[in-house]
Amino acid sequence: MSAQTRISVVTGGASGIGAACVRELAAAGDLVAVLDRDLAKAQTVAAEAGGKAFAADVADERSIEACAAAIERDCGPVAVLVNSAGIIQVPARPHELPMTSWDDVVRVDQRGTYVACVAFARQMIARKRGSIVNIASIAGMRSMPLHAYAPAKAAVIAITECLAAEWGPSGIRVNAVSPGYTLTPALKNAIDRGERDVSALAANAALRRLVDPSEIGRVVAFLASDAASAMTGANVPVDCGWLAGTSWSTYGGLREASG
Repeated sequence: MSAQTRISVVTGGASGIGAACVRELAAAGDLVAVLDRDLAKAQTVAAEAGGKAFAADVADERSIEACAAAIERDCGPVAVLVNSAGIIQVPARPHELPMTSWDDVVRVDQRGTYVACVAFARQMIARKRGSIVNIASIAGMRSMPLHAYAPAKAAVIAITECLAAEWGPSGIRVNAVSPGYTLTPALKNAIDRGERDVSALAANAALRRLVDPSEIGRVVAFLASDAASAMTGANVPVDCGWLAGTSWSTYGGLREASG
C-alpha cells in the first residue's frame, strides 16, 4: 500500500448499495475497510476489492468506536466514511407495526448513522480533513407507508445537514445520497417472489426504470472525491427521476416518449 493510498470505510459494505460503494471506491484506488455485522460476507466483498473486513454493530457506540480505532491502526488514517448500513421494513399500518420492529429500524438506520459519523469524525477533526457520505433514501423525502423507515431516513438527511454545518470549519464535508428504487439483491428477491411489481416501481420514474446499485456507488465516489470539494450538506437523489415524476400521476401519469 502506498503512503498516498486513501483509506475509506463503508458500513453495511457486505451487500447491496454498500458493496457497490466498496467496488467504486476500490476502483478509484482506495483501500476500503468493509464494515458489516456479517463478517463472512464482508470478507468476501473485501477480498474482491483488495480491502479489509471488519465486524461491528453500527448502533452500538462501544462496538463502532473500537472498530474505528482498529481500522485506524490496521489500515491507516480514514479519509472517507460511507454510511450504508441499514435495514428495511414491511409497509405495515402503524397500529400493526410492532414497536420492536420500529425500534430496530430507527436504531440501525438513524442511530447507527449518527454513531458511526461521530466515531470516525473524531480523528478527521484532529486531522482537519475528511469526507462523509450518508445513504438516506427518497423515502425520507416523501410520504410513504413506511412509518419507521421513512422517518429514520428523513432523520439521516437532517443529521447530514447538521453535521455538515458543525464540522465544516474543521475541514470535514458531510453529504447524503438518497437512492430511489434500486435493484439490490433484496429487491430482486422480492420481485422474484412476486412481492413487488417492476412496472409499478418504475411507472413514476422519468427514466422509466429502476436504479442499478453501481449508479449509487458512482455518485457516492464523486461526493467523496476532490471533484466535489465545495459540496457539503447536500442531499443528492439518485432515483431515475422518481421524485420528479410522481406528481404527474395527478394528470394521468408520465407521458410516452416524444418524437
